[in-house]
Amino acid sequence: MFSLALLASLLLTCHRADALNNSVQKLPRLGYNTWNAFACNINSSVVLGQAQIMKTSGLLDAGYTAVHLDDCYANLNRTDGKIVANATKFPDGMKNFTNSIKALGFETGIYSDSGWLTCGGYPGSFNNEATDVETFAEWGFEYLKYDNCYIPFDSVTRQNELGRYQRMAEAIAAYAKKTKTLPISLALCEWGWQQVQLWGKTVAQSWRVDDDIEPFWSSIASIINQASFIAPQSDFYGHNDLDMLQVGNTVNGGNLTIEEARSHFTAWALLKSPLLIGTDLKTIGKDYLNILLNKEIIAINQDPVVGASITPFRWGINPDLVSNSSHPAQYWSGQTQTGVVFMLLNTLDTPAPLSFNLTESWAIRAGRQYHVRDLWAHTDNGTAVRNLTVTVPGHGVAALLLTDAGDEPASAGLENECAVWSQCSTHNGTRLDIPA
Repeated sequence: MFSLALLASLLLTCHRADALNNSVQKLPRLGYNTWNAFACNINSSVVLGQAQIMKTSGLLDAGYTAVHLDDCYANLNRTDGKIVANATKFPDGMKNFTNSIKALGFETGIYSDSGWLTCGGYPGSFNNEATDVETFAEWGFEYLKYDNCYIPFDSVTRQNELGRYQRMAEAIAAYAKKTKTLPISLALCEWGWQQVQLWGKTVAQSWRVDDDIEPFWSSIASIINQASFIAPQSDFYGHNDLDMLQVGNTVNGGNLTIEEARSHFTAWALLKSPLLIGTDLKTIGKDYLNILLNKEIIAINQDPVVGASITPFRWGINPDLVSNSSHPAQYWSGQTQTGVVFMLLNTLDTPAPLSFNLTESWAIRAGRQYHVRDLWAHTDNGTAVRNLTVTVPGHGVAALLLTDAGDEPASAGLENECAVWSQCSTHNGTRLDIPA
């Protein structure tokens, strides 16, 4: 039988590995990724154009400091054992491309695969890990998104999924040691959330939790549902990656409403996912751009003091711990360096009041009142005592920051001595929750 003592030992071992292996990307990555907006239709002009918009629109100043090149940048075959950038797409070479991106003030990221080929059919890195790390570093990249397509036969690898990713992690570490440089940050794109949560931190800074995101509410809700069960795995040593931000993305006929886009962004940010924009910024509307520019929400994602994700304290529509891709957990909370943040998610199609007792959150102290800050309206909304009710639009979200405002006021007219009435008693043991 699997014992709790053994589980605790395994988790402790993982966290020891965390501290050793993951000193590069302490905070979730903020930036841009080319795949969801452009897929293989990329070239240096397209990507530089997106980077320039990021700078002029305020996204760089808001914290989106990286530009990531995804699949399809290379020739279909290696030359002398090395991946070669496609000269038609990158006529000035990859090093000049990264220099141009960095001149705008950004870091850079690139893509490869743990199999024979990338998902787009270009050279993967299996059995070429050391060579490819050297190539990516010489090109000027600091980050590697590492995919999971075209897996070699078991008789070739003699490894499981973790073993194939360890090959790249070890190649990165070896190159950094040899060159006395910072190691490239490694982000896993492997879709198997049931397993990677157990070992992701031992090899990488982030790991995907679900299949590829799509710009539809059903996809957003499904990913939040998956993430609700592994949210505690995100901290300074590694991050659940909920995939790219689809705010304002109209590819394949998709588009989230403003309320859905706010829910999407809020969940990704407060669950401490990397925030990588996957939208063509030339076509994004101002209202959607403003969602990406919410600095109060970004500040929690980038909190330098508290690395943990928010977690559900009540599911709401469904009983607690029930998996439902259409109706994920609705009531979430977590600590920040400035207070306790709450995310209230309405998964219904129509507006609904969401009510909770403050002390349902483990981070709230009983017997205290709290100032309420609305992180979307950017307003201070008075003081909450024991309970709070917010009406939330359909598929919408409320993001609230509660800060301690002192003891409950004597004038509050509270009927009960305890916020949680069960087992409430006097100092001499008299139970007050028993009917007279």
